[in-house]
Amino acid sequence: MQGNKTLVAAACAAVLSACGGGNDAPAPAAPPAETPLALDCARIAEQALPGTALTLTTATVAAGTVISANTLPEHCVVTGKLNPRTGADGKPYYIGFELRLPKTWNGRFMFQGGGGNDGAIRPALGALAGGSSLVGLQTGALAKGFAVVSTDAGHQGTDATFGLDPQARVDHAYNSYEKVTVIAKELIARAYGRAPDRSYFVGCSGGGRQAMLFPQRFPSYFDGIAANAPAIKVSKEATMASVWSTIGYQAIAPGGILSQALSDADLKLVANAVAQRCDGLDGAVDGIVGANPSACNFDPVVLQCSGNVKTDSCLTTEQIGALKRDFGGPRNSAGQQLYATWPWDTGIAGPDWRNWRLGSSNTTTANSRNVTLIAADALRLEFLTPPDPTFNFMAFNFDTDPARLDAYASIYSTTSTDVGAYKGRGGKMLIVHGTSDPIFSANDSIDYYERLAAANGGAAATQDFARLFLVPGMNHCANSGGPATDLYDSLTPLVEWVEKGTAPDRIVAKASATAPWPGRTRPLCPYPKIAKYNGSGSVEDAANFRCE
Repeated sequence: MQGNKTLVAAACAAVLSACGGGNDAPAPAAPPAETPLALDCARIAEQALPGTALTLTTATVAAGTVISANTLPEHCVVTGKLNPRTGADGKPYYIGFELRLPKTWNGRFMFQGGGGNDGAIRPALGALAGGSSLVGLQTGALAKGFAVVSTDAGHQGTDATFGLDPQARVDHAYNSYEKVTVIAKELIARAYGRAPDRSYFVGCSGGGRQAMLFPQRFPSYFDGIAANAPAIKVSKEATMASVWSTIGYQAIAPGGILSQALSDADLKLVANAVAQRCDGLDGAVDGIVGANPSACNFDPVVLQCSGNVKTDSCLTTEQIGALKRDFGGPRNSAGQQLYATWPWDTGIAGPDWRNWRLGSSNTTTANSRNVTLIAADALRLEFLTPPDPTFNFMAFNFDTDPARLDAYASIYSTTSTDVGAYKGRGGKMLIVHGTSDPIFSANDSIDYYERLAAANGGAAATQDFARLFLVPGMNHCANSGGPATDLYDSLTPLVEWVEKGTAPDRIVAKASATAPWPGRTRPLCPYPKIAKYNGSGSVEDAANFRCE
C-alpha cells in the first residue's frame, strides 16, 4: 500500500522546537509496552505537520523480507524530504530521511547514524554498532521491534561538493540530525498514538560523532547513545593527521606510488614485532596485544635492516622513520602536538589499515581513503573556510593552515565535556573504539573520556553515565577485518543500562570468519580495565577472561 502527501507551511522553526524533547523521567522498571500501528501505511503519509515543508512517501514491507541478512517483520517505510531549497551553489537540497515503523512496536526509537560524507540514505534497519551494514552477531533493531530512522544529513551525493553551500555545511554538522529526530518522533507518535518510551542513537565513525553531539548539544532528545569509533575531531585535527600521514609515506614511496611505501609483508613484519614485544600482557599469548595502548612500549627500530639493505625480514631507515613519524601524530614546526598519537597494535596488518593509510593503487594516483575521502575531498570542500577546491594538501603548512579549519571545527567537532544536562536526566553514553583504527586514533577517544571524567566528578562518578570500551586489533568500525574480535553489539547493553540500570561491565565480542581465529570471543572491558586471562581454559572463549 502506498500514498503520497506534500505538506507546506511557513514557520518551520515552530514545530521543530515544539515536538523535540525526550522523556526526562528516571528509567522505568518495566520494559516499554508493545503497541500496534494505529494507522495504516498510506494514512501515515497524510499526516499534516503544521509549520513544516515536508514530502512523505510510504510503502508497506511484508513480513519475512530479507535485507542485509536480516529477516524483517512487517513494517511501514516512510521516506521524507524536509526543507527543500536551492543552495548558494545553485544546486537543489533537502534533508532526506527514511523511517521504518514495525507493525508491532516495542516502544523504542533508534536513530541509525551515517558516516563518511553522508549524502545517501542507508536502509534504516538498526545496525547494532553503527555503520552502513548490520554486525553479524544478532538481528538489527528494526527486527527487534524498534522504530528506526536514518538520514542523508541534508545533501544528496556522497562527495563533499555540498560544502560549497553554507546551509548544507550546517545541516551536515548538526542541524539535519536534530530536525530528523523531531520529525521522526512526531510521526511515531501519530502512527502509534503515543510517543517513544525510550530513544537511542547508534552510529560509527561520522555516525559516532553524530551520536556524541546529542549529549553535548541536544541533551533531552535521547536516553542513550552508542558512539563507535567517533569522528570527534575529523574537521580539523584528525584531518591534519591524515595529511601528515600521507605526506610522510609519500616521501619514501618508490616511484611516487603511495601504496608501495610499505608492502603487505612489511606491515605483517611490524604486526609480528608488536606481538613479540607486547603479546602476553593480558596473561595469554594469543595474538591479541590487549586493550591498554600505553602498556605496549614498541619501537620499530628493532626491525632495522643491517646496513640499511632491504630484505623481506627488515625495514629500511626511511620506512622506520615514516612509521614513527606517522604514529607520533602531526606536529607544527615548534613541536606542538596537533592530534593524538596512535597505539602500536597488530591491526596494522589489517586490510582496513592499508585501505585508509596507503591504498592499493599501483600508479602515482593514490586511492587511500586518507586521500580520496579526506585530503582531496572533505578538507578542500567542507572543512576549509572558505572552501578551496584546488588546495594542495601535499603542501599543507602545519603552522598556518590549521587556522583555516577553525571556523567549521567550531560547529562540527564534538569535543565538549559539558554534558551535565544529559547526565542529569539519566542519559547514558557508551563509546567503543578499535586500538588499530587507522583514521581516528583510539588515543583521542581515551583523551576525550579522561577529560569527560575530569569535568564530571572523576572516574568513578563518570562510570555511572559514560563508559569507554577499547577493541584490541580492530580497524575502523566493527567487522572491518584484521586480527580482532570485532563483532559486537553496542545497542543491547545500552538498552539494559538505560532501562534497567545495569551498567555494562563487559561486552562480549566475537572474531569474524576472516580473522586469524574465527569464532573466538573476548570480553571488551570498560576503560581503564582490560581483559585478563584467568590462567586456565581455552583462550578462544571469553568466559575464561575477566575484566580488571
